[in-house]
Amino acid sequence: MPKQDSTALTGSLRTQGPPNPGYNTNPVPVPVITQTESRDKWSKKMDFLLSVIGFAVDLGNVWRFPYICYQNGGGAFLIPYVLMAIFGGVPLFYMELALGQFHRTGAISIWKHICPIFKGIGFAICIIALYVSFYYNTIIAWALFYFYSSFASTLPWTNCDNLWNTANCTNYFGKDNVTWNNYSRSPAEEFYTRNVLEIHKSNGLRNVGGVRWQLMLCLFLIFTIVYFSLWKGVKTSGKVVWVTATLPYMVLFILLIRGATLPGAWRGVVFYLKPKWEKLFETSVWVDAAAQIFFSLGPGFGVLLALSSYNPFNNNCYRDAIVTSLVNCLTSFISGFVIFTVLGYMAEMRNVEVEDVAKDKGKFLLFITYPEAIANMMGSTFFAIIFFMMMITLGLDSTFGGLEAIITAVLDEHPDQLSHRRELFVLGLVIVCFLGSLSTLTYGGAYVVKLLEEFGVGYSIIAVVFLEVIAVSWFYGIQRFSNDIQAMLGYAPGLFWKVCWVAISPAFLAYIIVSSLLKTPPLVLFDYTYPDWSITVGYIIALSSFIWIPVYMVYKLVWTPGSLKQRLAVCLRPERTMPDINSTDALSLTPVP
Repeated sequence: MPKQDSTALTGSLRTQGPPNPGYNTNPVPVPVITQTESRDKWSKKMDFLLSVIGFAVDLGNVWRFPYICYQNGGGAFLIPYVLMAIFGGVPLFYMELALGQFHRTGAISIWKHICPIFKGIGFAICIIALYVSFYYNTIIAWALFYFYSSFASTLPWTNCDNLWNTANCTNYFGKDNVTWNNYSRSPAEEFYTRNVLEIHKSNGLRNVGGVRWQLMLCLFLIFTIVYFSLWKGVKTSGKVVWVTATLPYMVLFILLIRGATLPGAWRGVVFYLKPKWEKLFETSVWVDAAAQIFFSLGPGFGVLLALSSYNPFNNNCYRDAIVTSLVNCLTSFISGFVIFTVLGYMAEMRNVEVEDVAKDKGKFLLFITYPEAIANMMGSTFFAIIFFMMMITLGLDSTFGGLEAIITAVLDEHPDQLSHRRELFVLGLVIVCFLGSLSTLTYGGAYVVKLLEEFGVGYSIIAVVFLEVIAVSWFYGIQRFSNDIQAMLGYAPGLFWKVCWVAISPAFLAYIIVSSLLKTPPLVLFDYTYPDWSITVGYIIALSSFIWIPVYMVYKLVWTPGSLKQRLAVCLRPERTMPDINSTDALSLTPVP
């Protein structure tokens, strides 16, 4: 990040389009703050687009959407999914891209330009991003372990003849009259639980056991890649995503062609898309559609703010939002065919219904069900290698985005101290993330991953985004925000977008929050039910990020001088600056009273 060495000059505000009532248009000279060094920029427009797509398209697109789709009515689910995307997900996505591009700063310091009292949202976002890094990279490390194990003539999860297998291991592929009972476990399941995780050596969260050195080595390699991709800023990460963001699509295409040629593939496709119209009358289907599009597009994590802040001021962020949202949703849809053609093949081989094969959900689909199918294909080694390579690259893109959100936020908040020490700061951040991940590398690490996944992100991030959209639309003002967009694009957003930002998107988020709180099923992983004390710990983790919002509000009000009315006025009024769009290399900023 460039150091923002500012000096007071004299000048006037220059904007495109009609005068903005929120800005000072008085011809009297006003102080101008000039950033003498240019902010880091994307080398190419495609660097930015691939980075955004890489962040939004992650492991959840491959496993979560297909499972949610068939569980909630197959083809009928596409109706609530598309509606929630149009009225909820895409407007939030567009809002964050526009905010980041206009204010050109990270998730913490941006709030002084919007509504200073809400600055705690930036701190909450950074803490949530840290929690994500503590468990998400461990999932990538699992994939790296599988990737290494795939370099074998016979994949190690093909049969029951390995040291980690038990008497319950049952291999039904290529065999007739195989008895399958409640205690039976497939070779792929035992490879995952007893060789990758070694979870049988843990009794639960009270005794997670020691650290798996093999997984720790995998995680070290992952963070090494992450560090050297991020240490120099968007100019290096923008080049890396040309590989990590495009490779998954090539692999998805290969796996789709291979899946379509398998016997029984059509059964999986029919099961995936066959509409169950009666499901549309169930509230849970609409809740799942809203949650899926929200977590798929990823507003609120500070990533879109950070990535778009390196764009030129006049970049068409509206078009970017539409294009990247469409790519994300289409990727989820196509991934369903990749997954369900293989599930149809497995059902054909087992001589059971697709529903019996598709009961596995979440990460089990990626680490047990799909690898099991690959192991019994012709050319299994090749398909295993490219499948887990795809998983690694999908995960890395999202990690790049998540950590860049923290880096940009902190460096923009403390430019004088950190702007020229980016490499050291990134190194320190990566070390913190690595140390924070150690608990997820233990024998019971999968239990920790599940806890962080449910509570470190779920509840808190939705509440944070709800407050973010309220702060922008209601406190900053929808007209002022629309004028900002007009200054960048030359035209203001239409009525549809304004209504979404003011009313529909907040209602969309409130709907998810209320539904999630009313519907809290017990937390279970494998045969382990999380005890009550661990749920309490989970809520403490969730509160540890969100609490910074009210804490900062109180701090801001207490330390601002004046009467309560004066304090509120100062805390709610933007410390306004308007980018000088006529400047290319230097950014001129005009404070507005």
